[in-house]
Amino acid sequence: MSLLDSGLPALLDFLSHGLSGFSAWQVLLTTLVLTHVTIVSVTLYLHRCQAHRALELHPAVAHGFRFWLWLTTGMVTRQWAAIHRKHHARCEQDGDPHSPQVFGIRKVFWQGAELYRAEARNAETLQRYGHGTPDDWIERHLYSRHPVLGVALMLLIDIALFGALGLTVWAVQMVWIPFWAAGVINGIGHWWGYRNFEASDASTNVFPWGIIVGGEELHNNHHTYATSAKFSVKRYEFDIGWMYICILARFGLARAKKTPPRLAFGAPKPVADEGTLEAVIANRYEVMARYARQMRLAAEAELAALRAGRGDASLVRAARRWLHRDDDKVPARVRPQLEQLRAQSPTLAKMHAMREELRQLWASRSHSREQLAQELQAWCRRAEDSGIAALRDFSVRLRAVRA
Repeated sequence: MSLLDSGLPALLDFLSHGLSGFSAWQVLLTTLVLTHVTIVSVTLYLHRCQAHRALELHPAVAHGFRFWLWLTTGMVTRQWAAIHRKHHARCEQDGDPHSPQVFGIRKVFWQGAELYRAEARNAETLQRYGHGTPDDWIERHLYSRHPVLGVALMLLIDIALFGALGLTVWAVQMVWIPFWAAGVINGIGHWWGYRNFEASDASTNVFPWGIIVGGEELHNNHHTYATSAKFSVKRYEFDIGWMYICILARFGLARAKKTPPRLAFGAPKPVADEGTLEAVIANRYEVMARYARQMRLAAEAELAALRAGRGDASLVRAARRWLHRDDDKVPARVRPQLEQLRAQSPTLAKMHAMREELRQLWASRSHSREQLAQELQAWCRRAEDSGIAALRDFSVRLRAVRA
């Protein structure tokens, strides 16, 4: 038997299965596991730990994530953290590296990775926003200097493990983060979805179950509480990244520095005082979310009457979607409809006006704490004397808020 005859079957077997000997289904499952590890590395290490300092990781765990990202993405920690911090600092404005409100959803969704690479070449961004990221010997001489070497090594590993299918595994690994993180989260997460909180930007929660992208799907929650290590805030929401943090914390490998604040209640005070003011401002997003729920409840009766009278159905749709939103977030095409609805409903007009007055309490920069407390007291009096049950109930509950 010739050397060719004996070696050819072994070569064909290697190309078919690699060293692992996995079937196609096993390779698929392994690919999903590998890409999930990459997602977890991005959300725990790059995002929550490095960019926002919301999480402390054991040095061995942090370096494990850093090494894995070098292999599977070639992303540099300093670049990623700097670009993301700039995104928060300039969100939805000129200078935001990847906002669909600035560049358009198509460009961010399909070319988000190109926008990232362009910003990574901006030395000013790296200098201003890249502070506090790793600057040790291995970062300077390997990870930052030779990012392509890592993904090239990953290609060789994939081919060795899975044979010819390793090329496909590697290709999936290379597009996984650009598609899900750059396209879906940076794009869809600022364009479509639901909002728990009226954050100052256009962020949305893409899904209530943050599994595929490690919890990053809960993007509105994150932009509302950017320094929180936990992204889920509602009972029906699930942040798988937070689950991993809890597991690591159990073994002393991670520590969450901050989580979303929770409203605490006691007996209603006779009048709102400075303590009430402090609690309201600290929990302002949750307070406004509760006000929005009360506003929607009050609107239902008004909308039912409108429907019974065969009123304009577009007014009903506009009310449900936009009535509880900040005025500057309402599209110009919808504003005339809301103005018409408020003109027809004194109750909704009053609730809208008082919502804006309440919002000004934490927007004010010129009033003292004592003055703001007095304004909150006056607001509560007007709410409880308004004759609107939803306003009265909300005000009584507001006086029960505790820091």
